Order: sequence, then C-alpha cells, then structure tokens
Amino acid sequence: MKNTKLFLGIALAGLVFTSCKDEKEAQAQAKVDHYVSYVDSVKNVAAADLKANWESVESNYDMRVNEAEMALADLKDKTAAEEKVNEAKAKYETFKSEFVALNTTSKKQEMRDALFGAGNLGEDMNFDWVNAKNIHEVYQNFVHTVENNKDAYSREDWDEIKLMYEALDSRKNTVEKEGLTSEDNRKIAGLKVKFSSMYTVNRTTAKSEENADAKE
Repeated sequence: MKNTKLFLGIALAGLVFTSCKDEKEAQAQAKVDHYVSYVDSVKNVAAADLKANWESVESNYDMRVNEAEMALADLKDKTAAEEKVNEAKAKYETFKSEFVALNTTSKKQEMRDALFGAGNLGEDMNFDWVNAKNIHEVYQNFVHTVENNKDAYSREDWDEIKLMYEALDSRKNTVEKEGLTSEDNRKIAGLKVKFSSMYTVNRTTAKSEENADAKE
C-alpha cells in the first residue's frame, strides 16, 4: 500500500512538472509570437502617428525583442522560433531605416524652413511661390532670421545661406516686372544692405574660428 502511494506521488509530481514545463514552453512561444506580431503591426500604423510616437514604438520594440530572445531558452526545439525572431528583427531594422530616412529633416532643410517658412523651399530652390505681394515679407523674414542666428552659423552655413540669398535675388528680378511697388523695392534694398554687411563680417569670423580650431 505504501509503495502504491509512493508511486502515485511520484507520478503526480511528474505530471505537475511536465505540466509546468509545457506551460513555460507555451508562454515562451507566445512571447515569440507576440514579438513577431508587434513588428507586423508597426508597419501598418499611419506614418503621422508613428512619427508622433516613435520613442514609444522603439521602447516597446526593445522590450518585446528582449522578451522574445530570453524566451528562446525555454523552448525545447527553438530552431523555428529563432528563425522567426531573426526574420522579424531584419524586417524591423529595414522598416526603421526607411522610416527614419523619410522623416528626418536634414540640417540644410531645417535652415530653409527657418529662413523661408516650413515647406516653402526644398532642394530644388524653387522660388515660384514668391510674388510681388509677399516678396518684402520673405526678405524681411530671411534677414531677421539670419540676424538672430548669425553667431551660430558655421562657414559652411554662411555659404549655403548665400546660395539661397542669390536665388531669392534672382526671383526678385522677375518679380520687379510683375508689379513690385517702389516702396517695397526701397525696403528690400535696405534689407539687402543689412544682409551683405552681416554676411561679410560673420562669414569671415566663422572662417577664422574654424581655422583656429583646426590648428589646435
């Protein structure tokens, strides 16, 4: 009788152990599946929502990929699970690279947005949106922005600013024939003198500082 009870006890313990082991493996598989599903779900989120919540997306991703990688140790046959995790990793990294590239504003574009208003001027340097009615305001914003940031610009920044200034001047030649008032023309002339003075002094200073830093 005692032997029977002992055998039943061992058998019951074996069942409990097996059950716990099966449950642990099931949980591990679930974590892997949740990770893979998360990667797929990120790709289906609207770009605007992703951009607004990217830090949260990255944080959740890190947590889930860590859980999935740790869960692999609890799987008896983890070959298939490892493949799923690695495929999801590659998929996410590709998506992340493309997303970041599309949604990262270059330094030059940030400068264009600051000088001419967000979205008004792109790499093509097209000033067709500037007309007789708004050109004085465009010059005014350009010169005042340069004045406010002149101490922060590098020599390279000043060279880029000069290119934009010359492109705007070229547009002015066209606008003058399209009804630019003499009053606005006079005000623009004053802004041009102010810019030229700032450019000459500050670009020279920026170049001297860069040369001094290079020598050090």
